[in-house]
Amino acid sequence: MNSELCKKALEKVGNPNILVNIVSRRVRQLNSAGPAARPLVAGAENMGAADIALMEIIEGKIAWDVVEEPDQGKPHSTAHRHDPG
Repeated sequence: MNSELCKKALEKVGNPNILVNIVSRRVRQLNSAGPAARPLVAGAENMGAADIALMEIIEGKIAWDVVEEPDQGKPHSTAHRHDPG
């Protein structure tokens, strides 16, 4: 995993724990079959799945929400693939 991409993606996300969750989920999607397995960035053929996920975050192709749980008041995140078209 490219450390420079990690730094840039962390600047976008703001929380390293949420970044790990987003990247992990996206890597699973990229490694699966189906429409979610298609990279959303150009030049992905020479990149690993984690680097693709980081580039998607940096380029704004991945969306996520931080949701407050009403019972406990502790935030948790949900990440989802943003398909612009």
